[in-house]
Amino acid sequence: MSDLSAIFKAYDIRGRTDLGDLDEDAAYRIGAAFARFTGARRIAVGHDCRLSSPSLARSFHAGITSQGADVLDIGLVATDTLYFASGSYGVPGAMITASHNPPEWNGIKLCREGAAPIGVESGLLEIRDLATQHLEPAAEAGIVERVDVVGAYVEHLLRIVDPSKVGRVRVAADGGNGMAGVALPLVFARLDAELIGLYLDPDGRFPNHPADPLKPENLKDLEALMERERPDLGVAFDGDADRAFFVDDQMRPLSGSTTTALIARWFLARNPGATIVHNLIVSRAVPEIVREAGGTPVRTRVGHSFIKQVMAETGAVFGGEHSGHYYFKDNFRADSGMLAMLVLLQVISEDGRPLSELRRDVERYRQSGEINLHVADQQAAIERVSAAFGDADQDRLDGLTVSWPDRWFNLRPSNTEPVLRLNVEASTDDEVAGLVEQVSEIVKGI
Repeated sequence: MSDLSAIFKAYDIRGRTDLGDLDEDAAYRIGAAFARFTGARRIAVGHDCRLSSPSLARSFHAGITSQGADVLDIGLVATDTLYFASGSYGVPGAMITASHNPPEWNGIKLCREGAAPIGVESGLLEIRDLATQHLEPAAEAGIVERVDVVGAYVEHLLRIVDPSKVGRVRVAADGGNGMAGVALPLVFARLDAELIGLYLDPDGRFPNHPADPLKPENLKDLEALMERERPDLGVAFDGDADRAFFVDDQMRPLSGSTTTALIARWFLARNPGATIVHNLIVSRAVPEIVREAGGTPVRTRVGHSFIKQVMAETGAVFGGEHSGHYYFKDNFRADSGMLAMLVLLQVISEDGRPLSELRRDVERYRQSGEINLHVADQQAAIERVSAAFGDADQDRLDGLTVSWPDRWFNLRPSNTEPVLRLNVEASTDDEVAGLVEQVSEIVKGI
């Protein structure tokens, strides 16, 4: 029997159980617990292309139906398509996926009806506890109904971004053999833009490269394609396609902060005075640009459950993270790599300048990117750093943020490993490097 405590122990704030230990028994028990927890009559379930995903999905279905609930089986889809199904049908949802992780891993992303998040503070621990119990089956089992939602999902995206406003932009897109390839050709069939596709066939072995475009080495094939084709935009999706990473016409990747700022300006031009949510480790340029565009920036902790909650509380039209997750009010406040791509296509089409010039409007500082520092005692290391910078402004919204007028850093603990994640921003690369070295030495006790 699976160890449910171990599976949930490494749960992360993106809505995923521990990816290494999930098996069919655990999937059944989590499915039953999820049905009992939500009390829903119907639950939407999708899965990615990993070799283990179909069997895990069937076990998860069986757990749900054992409790008398029906399954809306939406099949092989991207995670943002599952969120669309949850939102449009008004039902809880589950996605069998390990996102950008290795092929042999798998996991489950969960949401309440309307694609509302489930996190450690909003139901996940209750689901864990139910999954460790023996749950008596219902007197009458539920059924599994196969539902095709991909076409409706594409229509939904194109109601948010007007396809007639997207010009003849040439786009090189690397699906990474993940889930982007299910809907991407259908989207481009409705646009004047040209799709130059790479690895769009879903293949759970991920034979060409890992489906993790956050790592520069996994962008090499896309960059080679862009070198040959010279498109206006490059885009790489992660394995379950809820994240997208962008490359400009000069083959330079955009940071999540740059993309957040560009999309935020687009929304504020259409929604004057609107609220934009950003996590606390995007560039300081993001809230600056939001204010300059007449909007209200709101800072949150890192993670989808926090961003979605704050978006709901504030009525924000858009939210962005450094990690390539972009959230849209009109998309049930859920993240969508595909929708972020469509907005950028309209940004480029309407402005007329190449993306390599557009980005200059919003890039004002230098950043370190996220650096992992291994430590034995996370909290003790954080307290050493806090004491060392006692003359600076500090807050504890998420880990420790230390800031001065011209620079800042955030140091926050990983939920899943003995690591502190460091992000630094300053005016120059040398200042960034110096602050990274200083903090790293304190963390290591040097």
